[in-house]
Amino acid sequence: MVPVVVLVLVLSCLLLFSIGRQNSGRRKLPPGPTPFPIIGNLLQIDTKDITKSLTSFSKVYGPVFTLYLGMQPTVVLYGYEAVKEALIDHGEEFSGRGRFPVGEKCGKGLGIAFSNGHTWREIRRFSLMTLRNFGMGKRSIEKRVQEEARCLVEELRKTKGSPCDPTFILGCAPCNVICSIVFQNRFDYKDQNFLNLLEKFSENIEILSSPWMQIYNLFPDILDYVPGSHKRVLKNIDDIKSFILEKIKDHEESLDVNNPRDLIDCFLIKMKQENNKESSEFTNEGLTILASDLFGAGTETMSTTLRYSLLLLMKHPQVTAKVKEEIGHVIGRHRSPCMQDRSQMPYTDAVLHEIQRYIDLLPMNLPHAVTRDIKFRDYIIPKGTTVLTSLTSVLHDPKEFPNPDKFDPGHFLDESGNFKKSNYFMPFSAGKRICAGEGLARMELFLFLTTILQNFNLKPLVDSQDLDTTPVLNGLISVPPSYQLSFIPV
Repeated sequence: MVPVVVLVLVLSCLLLFSIGRQNSGRRKLPPGPTPFPIIGNLLQIDTKDITKSLTSFSKVYGPVFTLYLGMQPTVVLYGYEAVKEALIDHGEEFSGRGRFPVGEKCGKGLGIAFSNGHTWREIRRFSLMTLRNFGMGKRSIEKRVQEEARCLVEELRKTKGSPCDPTFILGCAPCNVICSIVFQNRFDYKDQNFLNLLEKFSENIEILSSPWMQIYNLFPDILDYVPGSHKRVLKNIDDIKSFILEKIKDHEESLDVNNPRDLIDCFLIKMKQENNKESSEFTNEGLTILASDLFGAGTETMSTTLRYSLLLLMKHPQVTAKVKEEIGHVIGRHRSPCMQDRSQMPYTDAVLHEIQRYIDLLPMNLPHAVTRDIKFRDYIIPKGTTVLTSLTSVLHDPKEFPNPDKFDPGHFLDESGNFKKSNYFMPFSAGKRICAGEGLARMELFLFLTTILQNFNLKPLVDSQDLDTTPVLNGLISVPPSYQLSFIPV
């Protein structure tokens, strides 16, 4: 009897605390649906399609509103004006990383993806400088991507035009680009360690985009004690870190401070330079987590984009025909595409932009947080409050993109057929937290796709009109449905 009474008292106190906390916080924050105690607005949100729920709330409460995800208030910014005002006009104040429990457990406050404050600024500066100055070794990043594109083509030739699921092969190429930057060396597509690494990245993205992970991120302290796929994510991350740590040990033994070969060497040199500092972000653990972040951000996101790209190109054969015509005119058949070609290929450029706009890879972006109390549109957002920026609402804005749910490269072409930029193009986010690898991602998308289309015709197994492009998951990222195709050599 006594344990039951104690349990009732504890739950009652928790309930009263939740109600009191929500009521006091809501006086200053933007409006939003009334939350339930403890679980907040969970029952009012479709965890299988959160973006749809955000659209519905925006129609009632406007472009700035508050949701309670559990007992924590989260401010949601919906539409270009609100997102731009926060991330660009008030970039410093909105540059924090918001609450994302599974990321925090993996990153431990280190790395580039889920760190904050001084640590984030130092590691981001180092990462950008290393990527920008990547003349280390004897090859530029572009040459590495071109080499990987050729390897990708050779691997696709081995299918001999037979139907195949491209998921695995399209995962190998971007992962190898990151490997060459971080480790210096690429892997053979049949290397077992490489395959294990790919499998863990792929599994994690699928789990992180599932409804279960949305629930876990609301109640991590409780669900940590419950079996579930969140434990698989953490186990996979530990295995990835162990793999990276072995590479770091190899690099330590062969390091030449006067001749850095890759990102690991650059980081180890920085560690030596800061050896006398009392505290430094440049530690072995920091390097392991940074490398893990780069793999996580640069492998599955690009792999998924490439997979979605081929699906859309098959769905719209008239678009593919125009891209192939432009490739033939500008590049021809006998040399590899290079980044200089892009400026002479406005239609292809428009298609690549439209692919990224249409697929809406990161519907809600990674969560931001305000770094200080800020007055935003007559509301007070307290320091540390998590902020969600709806990239869907920007990329699918009907004022900027007529018929936003229709795949149309004309969204990025003017009346003369020249490429037309748009401030609404934010697939990499915007402001201080814009993706550090944006330049690399743009390069990979252009070089991989043009090289594939230069060498193959894409043949779906069903009529192009019957291909379904609706994402099967869209929690963290939008995951396309599985499909097969044949790569027919030209």
